Amino acid sequence: MTFQKPPLNDSAEDRNPPVSNRDLLILLGLFLGVVVGVVWLLGLLVNNLVWLIPTQVEKTLGHLIVPAYERLAQPTPAQDVLNQLLQRLEQQLPEEQRQERDYRVLYVPDETVNALAVPGDVIIIYQGLVAQAESENELAMVLGHELGHFAHRDHLRSLGREILFRAIAATFLGDLGALQSVAVSGVSAISRSHYSQSQELQADEMGLTLLNAVYGHAGGATDFFRRLRQQRGSGIAFLSTHPSPRNRVNKLERLIQERGYSVGKISPLPPSLVD
Repeated sequence: MTFQKPPLNDSAEDRNPPVSNRDLLILLGLFLGVVVGVVWLLGLLVNNLVWLIPTQVEKTLGHLIVPAYERLAQPTPAQDVLNQLLQRLEQQLPEEQRQERDYRVLYVPDETVNALAVPGDVIIIYQGLVAQAESENELAMVLGHELGHFAHRDHLRSLGREILFRAIAATFLGDLGALQSVAVSGVSAISRSHYSQSQELQADEMGLTLLNAVYGHAGGATDFFRRLRQQRGSGIAFLSTHPSPRNRVNKLERLIQERGYSVGKISPLPPSLVD
């Protein structure tokens, strides 16, 4: 039996043809697809694991993040009034949502129009937002809205995703410095938090419930959001961190009607909150 030798003119280039640009693009697309899939799955995991985070762990995160805001805040009469209003709302929360909690407001004297829910049971309210309000009821709705984010742990989802993405970046880029400061990443995540429409609606529902429980009616529930909606595109931070869809006010009005809430007389702003 004879064996046929391969042609002598076969070269290494013939046996291993160069990879075409098309093959490279396919490989790159598969790699990016795997990365995106992993990030999506990990993000989904974060959304479910936030319910397993003990309150004490959340408070520990707060000890790392809140001091950055405390340095900006000022213990003014306005902050005291806001905390009193928050306490009235907190008393209307279900018992399980009040256990091991100590909600408080930090009032930041800055023209930014925004409010933030921060791990550690802290609500950040900027002077610019208070200046936009025209009644105590409007501020109660905003505070109740932020309590809604706490109840649904939306603030932890944003923080968890930020830390997760930093970890992925550190892994792929070899930048261990990206993980050195949880405090910095936490402040960054919270300041840029962008909630989904469903998260916003859930927070609005709780805000509306608490507002009605405190005042006995839903007056002022939509006033603040209606005015901000008219100012869309004016660079107001609240509109970027708390997206206000076109039908948001309509949904609140529909909820008021479905629940049979009355719309009574609103309470004026306390003197210490009036410029």
